Amino acid sequence: MEVPRMPPPVPLPRTIFNPSRSLGAKKNLSLSKPSPEEEKIQEENDLEDDAFGEDEEEKSADVTISSVEEVDKMAKEEKAAKERAAQRQLMSVQELLQSERNYLRMLQISTFTIRSNLQKLQPPLANLDSMFLYVEDVMDVSSRLISLLEQKQLQPGEPLFLEALCDAFLSLSSDIEAAYKEYLANYNRVTMVENSYKQKEALWDQIVNVIKTSAPEVNASSLTFFLVMPVQRIARYPLLLQTIQKHTDTQHPAYSLLEKTAHTSVAINCHINEFKRFREVADKYKKSETLSIMDKINRLNSHSIAKKTARIGQFIKHETGMVPKLVDEEFDALEDFFYVLEHGILQLLDNVELYLHHLQTFLDCKTEEFDLDMDGEKVPICYKEITTGLRQWILPEFEKRMRTLIHKPLCALRDLLAGPRNLIRKRLHKLLDYEVIEAKPSLSYDEQAIANTYRTMNTLLLNELPKFNSLALQMIWSMLGTFSCLHKDLASDLQQLFHSFAQQLPHSSLNTAAFWEWAETAVLEGARRLDTLGQNVEETLLRPSFLPLNSSSQQRLQQLTNKHSSDKIYQVLSTVVGSRDLDLNLAKGELVAVISQADTRGDKRRWLVDAGDRRGYAPASKLTRYHQAEEEPPPSPHLNLPQVTGDFRRHSYTSELSHTTATATRLAFSQPCFQVFAMYGFTARGNHEVSVAAGDPVQVLEPHDKRGNREWSLVEVRGRQRGYVPSNYLAVAPIPGALTSCQPFC
Repeated sequence: MEVPRMPPPVPLPRTIFNPSRSLGAKKNLSLSKPSPEEEKIQEENDLEDDAFGEDEEEKSADVTISSVEEVDKMAKEEKAAKERAAQRQLMSVQELLQSERNYLRMLQISTFTIRSNLQKLQPPLANLDSMFLYVEDVMDVSSRLISLLEQKQLQPGEPLFLEALCDAFLSLSSDIEAAYKEYLANYNRVTMVENSYKQKEALWDQIVNVIKTSAPEVNASSLTFFLVMPVQRIARYPLLLQTIQKHTDTQHPAYSLLEKTAHTSVAINCHINEFKRFREVADKYKKSETLSIMDKINRLNSHSIAKKTARIGQFIKHETGMVPKLVDEEFDALEDFFYVLEHGILQLLDNVELYLHHLQTFLDCKTEEFDLDMDGEKVPICYKEITTGLRQWILPEFEKRMRTLIHKPLCALRDLLAGPRNLIRKRLHKLLDYEVIEAKPSLSYDEQAIANTYRTMNTLLLNELPKFNSLALQMIWSMLGTFSCLHKDLASDLQQLFHSFAQQLPHSSLNTAAFWEWAETAVLEGARRLDTLGQNVEETLLRPSFLPLNSSSQQRLQQLTNKHSSDKIYQVLSTVVGSRDLDLNLAKGELVAVISQADTRGDKRRWLVDAGDRRGYAPASKLTRYHQAEEEPPPSPHLNLPQVTGDFRRHSYTSELSHTTATATRLAFSQPCFQVFAMYGFTARGNHEVSVAAGDPVQVLEPHDKRGNREWSLVEVRGRQRGYVPSNYLAVAPIPGALTSCQPFC
């Protein structure tokens, strides 16, 4: 049995305000049956109400359909937006990878191809290698980043690729920062070198031609086209990573890691900028300027005078205790240790240079080339062969290694000390400026710049000075170890050389104790012989070198003595030919009087002299003091001789009485009745002379010098001192009480 369906609900008529109907209702309130016209109107109104109800139903159905369609549309749009974001993310990742590969390829072209072709130019380009400093480090981190991504074997569209990209970048972040900060700090030098090339038009045309030939597909016309790429690349990493983050859903598993990577790239750029700012401050203040007095005067202005006055005033306040000094114990400890290192480095360098000087002096003295008149003996032959090998192979190689491994690094380290030393000095100046403005409540723009400069320099020194001190100390220890190793190798080479000749020596069969006893005896005997030889050479070479005077020289001596004291009379040792203004031409043996022992500029190598009729300059090395001997000196007041009758008389010990002198000398030596005395006091002026006082007895060993000149006599005085004295200062006198036994000698 079929269940009947319920009829559809009949819509309620909607009452519509109609003035005619309302009026009719008022009129028919009292009537019981409506008129035909009213029924007609009522039917029309009912038809209108039915039509209105159907329209409302249709409108509600349309609203429901449109809302469903709008939801579907929004879902489709959201899905399309996610697809577009994923597509843009994929494009950004691909752009990062592709641009990194192209960037690395450009650096390889510039570093390997273009650089190698530029090195072939003649003449070689100056400072070419300095333009490519740290490029290899930048290329290394870039290639490692690409290699880490390729090792994962993931495609950019895969879900895990983004995580692998972030992990690779974060693992290399410290290396990226270290490589790029050094490159960016050196980039100003790159532009300076290239500008120096551009100043030479022909050279620059050659460079451009090499660049275009080496990389025709790039269409580059300068080296900075390639070398500026690292500067642009490090700043582009944050933009690329932030773009990838922008198009990545926050619900993505790698979103937090991507956000950390983007922040790390921004931090790397900030650190590089800070390092570059520190480097610029260091480069500005570490330079050593050698300014003349005029340059310093030209730099003076009201600002510099006021600044230096404020510094001096602040320094005086510190020293007098008027204001406390800003103390930084950490920096003071670093500064003290730096100065200790500086003193040690300079002292070590001086010692090494002195060591090399003595070594070179030893090598220049080639004793093996001397003829020792001992041909055929084994000892001289072995000595010559050993010395030849020592001077020609072992010691020159040792000296070369010393200069390369020790002296050259020490010189480089000494030059590096100038930078920190200047920075420490400038830091003190900036500290004085900072203390002046520190107490002010508000700072002007210039004062804020002063405070920032001091803080920057202080931070820079606190960060970099410990590294410098540590590296310098390591270098010193390394060079000291190298010095020990070099001497160990030298001893090994010497031992090997000596062993090859040891069997040929006559004392090689002795045991150790006997050999050292023989060696000690031989050395002492050789030292004694050498001392004797030195004394003989000294007596031979360091003898009086005064030249005899002719008649004209006697007249000039008298003329100069009247005008100057005797201690200013000098004799010319060799011919002097003037080469400058006011220089004199003097002959050998000529007498002059020294007026001044320096010229107008204070040069003590040129003396102002009086040559009698002219004055001028003469070299001091060719002048020697002339000892003026009187032909007839006055009787000595210190020598009391008895009055002797007969033909005995006192004879002056001069060259004019050579025969009498010789006879008296023989009598003085053979008989005790005569003695040679010094009539006048004489002061020695060198090791070859001896000092005597008036009246001192002397013993004449030789009545002439080594050249046979009888103006000087070799005598021995009390205390067994030997030396030369002027012959005319001596006299022969009889000994009291012994005259009766003496025969007259004239």
